[in-house]
Parts: sequence; C-alpha cells; structure tokens
Amino acid sequence: MGESVVLDPVDLHLLRLLQNDARTTYRDLAAQVGVAPSTCLDRVTRLRRSGVILGHRLELDPAKLGRGLEALLSVQVRPHRRELVGPFVERIRALPESRTVFHLTGPDDYLVHVAVADMTDLQRLVLDEFTSRREVARVETRLIFQQWECGPLLPPSPSAQSG
Repeated sequence: MGESVVLDPVDLHLLRLLQNDARTTYRDLAAQVGVAPSTCLDRVTRLRRSGVILGHRLELDPAKLGRGLEALLSVQVRPHRRELVGPFVERIRALPESRTVFHLTGPDDYLVHVAVADMTDLQRLVLDEFTSRREVARVETRLIFQQWECGPLLPPSPSAQSG
C-alpha cells in the first residue's frame, strides 16, 4: 500500500468536487474553492503526481450497451498458487463482461462483478469462462438488483482515527 498524502481543506474540497464531476473546468473549480485558477491547476497537478488522483473515467450505462444484467461471482480457486492465479486473473480481466475483480480473504478467493445481456449469457459466461477452468473449484452467483454510488472518497477525519 502507498503512503498517505497530507491534504489540506482546499485539497479535500477539490477532490470532493472532482469526484462529483471530473469534467469541471479549473476556472469553475477555482471559483468554488476560492483560489486562483493557476493555484487550482497547481494543486490538481500535485494531487496527480502524488498518486492521489489516479485518472479520470467515463461512466457508462451497461443496460444501454446491451448488458442489462449484472452479477457478482464468488470464485474459489484450488490450489491457490501464484502460478495459477496470475493467469486466471489476467484471463478474467480480459473478458468483456468483467467490470471489477477483487482478490479476497476468506472462503472465496475472488469476487468478480460482471455485466451480461441476460440469464442465458450469464450461464454461458459461468460455464464457459469460469467453471470450465481446471483451477476453479467453485463459483457462486449473486444477481445485482440495484446499486448506488456512495459519497466521495476522502481521508478519515482526525476524530475517526483516534477512536
């Protein structure tokens, strides 16, 4: 894990605004935060260089792309050895249906968020791309009915760290 970066209130305000809309112009950001546009640019550049800001992503609606069914696949890999899990993860990441892959502790080794066209497509994906692999011992599927984004990610408040 990387080291945390010290952020002041202006940095936190910029991060909150950018997480809500990454397309906001530096002029608009500067006005909302109360700094000069050049200061705003310098601060955002520093946040990028320090690794706090990792990138900007375009959010798409899976249903409008013909992938209206989303699911979480809990996957157990056996044996759980580096020479098997490395290629497994790369294969799963390369699938167009895969949205996110998490490596976990506990009885399941991976949690894979997928978006597919329908139940038939989900069944094909599970059978052809997961359970057909020798290293996959078990797959458990959970359909996602609805999901919500949460607030912007900010460092813990000092009172939360001391408790």
